[in-house]
Amino acid sequence: MKKYFYVINIQYLGYRFHGWQKQPDVKTLHLMVDRTLNFVLQGKPFKSLSSGRTDAMVSAECAAFELFLSEPLEDMHVFLELFNYNLPQDIRALNIREVDAKFNIINHSKIKEYLYLFTFGEKCHPFCAPIMTTILDDLDIELMKEGAKLFQGEHYFKSYCFKPTDNGIYNREILTCEIVENNMYTANYFPEKSYVLRVKGKGFMRNQIRLMMGTLIDLGKNKLTLEDIKYSLQQDVFVKMEYIAPASGLILNKIEFE
Repeated sequence: MKKYFYVINIQYLGYRFHGWQKQPDVKTLHLMVDRTLNFVLQGKPFKSLSSGRTDAMVSAECAAFELFLSEPLEDMHVFLELFNYNLPQDIRALNIREVDAKFNIINHSKIKEYLYLFTFGEKCHPFCAPIMTTILDDLDIELMKEGAKLFQGEHYFKSYCFKPTDNGIYNREILTCEIVENNMYTANYFPEKSYVLRVKGKGFMRNQIRLMMGTLIDLGKNKLTLEDIKYSLQQDVFVKMEYIAPASGLILNKIEFE
């Protein structure tokens, strides 16, 4: 039986969701997407598969999932409009394209870019909470910028994986890791200055970016040194990092299939 395959890019505010993956008794993104697909496809059989999971409260500017159908869509543009019309207001479908059977959204080589939005030194407007982390203590931003650069390149990242096992693949490459001033997101209730950690790479482990961000925050508070970070990235070294940065500052910004 012939199958039809589509890739749909979506964006969402993750603040009220328990991540992507379906779980009993909680609201997840996959649950809402499948519920909407079931309604729009009027009960016809389908399957949806994400390019990767996001944690509870993590948002996305551009995530992707693959849609498997046994009948082709008559008009992709009409389908997309109907899908958006019925999705909740914190999820939006951006585009749709047809792919062939060889495309596998999980195994297909891809580069992901994440942003982590943060500010420090003042109590912020509550409306910032869904996408920005506020550190009330002072931070040494220049030192944190130096620290971020240490993650760039090929390193052993076992210290930056939540509950690592003995058989994980911890030698990984990070293509970009930098802290810059935030000029991407603006709102009249935002603090005067905020910052973005930008990280780009092929594959990330569980809580990796939040552990990296937490380490940089501890560096900025002078709880850690640049030498501590250098040591943590050495081959076969495992240091239990104390601080996982909150999920709500993390945004999946881009996903590029190679």
